[in-house]
Amino acid sequence: MIAFHRAAICDKARYESYLMACPERGCEYSFANLFLWGRQEIAFIHDCVVFFSHYYGRTVYPFPIGPGDKRAALEEILADSRERGIPCRITGMTEADRADLESWFPDQFSIRPARDSFDYVYAIDALADLKGKKLQKKRNHFNRFQAARPSYRVEPICCENLARVQHMINDWYVARRKSDPQGDYLLESLALAKAFRHFDALEMEGLALLDGDDVLAVTMGSRMSPNTFDIHFEKAREEAEGAYPAINCEFARYLRLKYPEVTYLNREDDIGLEGLRKAKLSYYPDHLVEKYHACLTEDIYED
Repeated sequence: MIAFHRAAICDKARYESYLMACPERGCEYSFANLFLWGRQEIAFIHDCVVFFSHYYGRTVYPFPIGPGDKRAALEEILADSRERGIPCRITGMTEADRADLESWFPDQFSIRPARDSFDYVYAIDALADLKGKKLQKKRNHFNRFQAARPSYRVEPICCENLARVQHMINDWYVARRKSDPQGDYLLESLALAKAFRHFDALEMEGLALLDGDDVLAVTMGSRMSPNTFDIHFEKAREEAEGAYPAINCEFARYLRLKYPEVTYLNREDDIGLEGLRKAKLSYYPDHLVEKYHACLTEDIYED
């Protein structure tokens, strides 16, 4: 079997040396997401990174990344799945990955697009400026927020305001569980709590939107590639009308000023939720990161 291990902070520098040299990848390849969500394991073989991910009792192998021999890495993944006696499911594939998989293993995999996993990527200037007819509604929401709360301000998340930020997040989960008692917020709440504990080590960036001493909204993200920032979490008080478009716009402005080389924001996927998909499309993404999932044909009926 492949000697996988849990993604740890000590892996970050080496892992990101592979990631930053890659063509565009989906948000699941962000080191922060690997570290924060579920049980994510990695290994470095054949000058590639290979993955073994566990969610809700389901195991998958995200497609390897790196400059090395990906075909050899995939051969080892196939052997690993056989030794473990589990289906070989490969996820997170780009169109180029799909073509390589079909070329190297013809007729062995069933491959399908994974629309619910497509990432929404936006030009940072579009989110920071909200110009044009398409974004007029968002601009109007933000303008109304500014008019209603002329003394609002934003602060980078830091040790001085961390306790207030966490209190607001806790309030958000309490309110959401009351309004949606069937909702499953456990994994997200655990990931967010872990993000706060390892905020500096993960090189996270965050912004709090405040009116007086009240935290109205919070957003957090990390660098995904030399020109792309990944937005991991965004929460706003439901009663604070316009807080979501406000924190969205303000964080884009903050990142653009601090990192002029960042031209895109990846706001991750919609996990198949109709309301979330509608909200993400309403900001008119520059493009989607399309992804494919594959399963060995012989394993399909084991799925």
